[in-house]
Amino acid sequence: MTKTVWNIDTAHSEVGFSVRHMMISKAKGAFNNFDAVIEADVEDLTNSKIEFTIDASSIDTRQKDRDDHLRSGDFFDVENYPKITFIATDIKKKSDSRYDVTGDLTVRGTTKPVTVDVVFEGQSKDPMSGNEVAGFSGETKINRKEFGLTWNAPVETGGVLVGEDVKIQFEIEAHKQA
Repeated sequence: MTKTVWNIDTAHSEVGFSVRHMMISKAKGAFNNFDAVIEADVEDLTNSKIEFTIDASSIDTRQKDRDDHLRSGDFFDVENYPKITFIATDIKKKSDSRYDVTGDLTVRGTTKPVTVDVVFEGQSKDPMSGNEVAGFSGETKINRKEFGLTWNAPVETGGVLVGEDVKIQFEIEAHKQA
């Protein structure tokens, strides 16, 4: 099969994250605005072109003050670095539906290689439009300090307010471009 272009259905997709909070729980959030260029043969993703872009200002942790702080220079500095990007550089098939997708992740002007565990969830026809639809999920873990997200504060019981490791998860529904 040949590569085709797939468009993200943002109403049926999400990009989320979680990070340790006060050393005792996890703070979770999402980015509400994102898009991607996906050129793929969904039967074999190894030769795909994947370029993912996230609007950093669309961060949403369901707490306005925290979101504003995350947008500030202490964290994402969205005025100077409005986009977070991931560009795939290598894709290895691990099983019928699992892939290691390695690429360049750029956050706050810092680019580092990251490998994402991606699962091809399947393909179907949308009964409303008749269009081909494919599903993907995935996750990875990064150390936020490696991307210049170094702000922190001590907590009185020991430790810090924000953990270093950030787990990133996504669910993507993509529609085959006509």
